[in-house]
Amino acid sequence: MDVRHLTWQELSAGINDIARSPRDEGRLEMIVRRPAVDAREVLEAGELTLEEGLVGDTWRLRRSSRRSDGSPHPDMQLNIMNVRAVALVAQDRSRWALAGDQLFVDLDLAEENLPPWTRLQIGSAVVQVTDQPHTGCGKFAARFGVDAQKFVNSGIGRRLHLRGINARVLAPGIIRTGDFVGKL
Repeated sequence: MDVRHLTWQELSAGINDIARSPRDEGRLEMIVRRPAVDAREVLEAGELTLEEGLVGDTWRLRRSSRRSDGSPHPDMQLNIMNVRAVALVAQDRSRWALAGDQLFVDLDLAEENLPPWTRLQIGSAVVQVTDQPHTGCGKFAARFGVDAQKFVNSGIGRRLHLRGINARVLAPGIIRTGDFVGKL
């Protein structure tokens, strides 16, 4: 697929659609497991556990520069991105998984709507939004363009959490594409 990276102006034109995301109840649109670096598996269903996050994902093997011992950060167990934001930057659903997030939801992820420590029901699991920032990195820029990276990291991008949010599992359970996602 030949994809052209969108300009800042083209990305900005999509902000109104993202802002119309449901505030209290949404839907889980995609589950992506990362079994190895740069590898992605799109799942119809997955299991969330306290120890692993998304079972089969490499979160627990990933080193974190935000911890003194370099161990995986417990507050970065899951990466959740808004489907309207990923649809804008990726331009095609087949490219959503390239963002590197595990869960893609149609829900308003803005700081004002989901402040840190907000709990979310996803399928039979409960996750908690954490205070760890989730920002666009070099890989994100390479896949979606420098303007996309700047856009998600801009003032409005950070307020709306266009790059996504970090979360941890509070109550294990099974999640499926199409599941209800809602604030508790």
